[in-house]
Amino acid sequence: MSNYKCFDHTADIGVEVTGRTRKVLFVNAAHALFDVMIEIKPGEASNKQQKKITVEGSDIAELLINFLRELLYLFSGEKFITDSCEIIKFTNKELQARLTGESFNSKKHLIRTEIKAVTYSGAMVEKIKTGWRARIIFDV
Repeated sequence: MSNYKCFDHTADIGVEVTGRTRKVLFVNAAHALFDVMIEIKPGEASNKQQKKITVEGSDIAELLINFLRELLYLFSGEKFITDSCEIIKFTNKELQARLTGESFNSKKHLIRTEIKAVTYSGAMVEKIKTGWRARIIFDV
């Protein structure tokens, strides 16, 4: 079962992500970002790399937006595709994550959707009965 679903949003893509804990929510949001953007062709060898990032925010919603913006920057600026991440430090205003991924390779990766930005518009993170839920808008 997927931990996210897309919803209609005028000229953009809205994503609702869930997770049992806040850490799992952030990991699932990273997965959603790259799943919306990239399709991986089967059978190509990969050259795994790791990166460590630190992100800050004034609250949990801003922290999530800044985290996803950093992942998008790594893709846009360094062509780094995150395929998994581990949250190694997490507070309401800061997180550190260890990212595992690879460089974009046009023989292996197809761009599904070009995401220009992760926006604050309609951004929301909330505690729900089964864990946590976030809504994020990607500017395409």
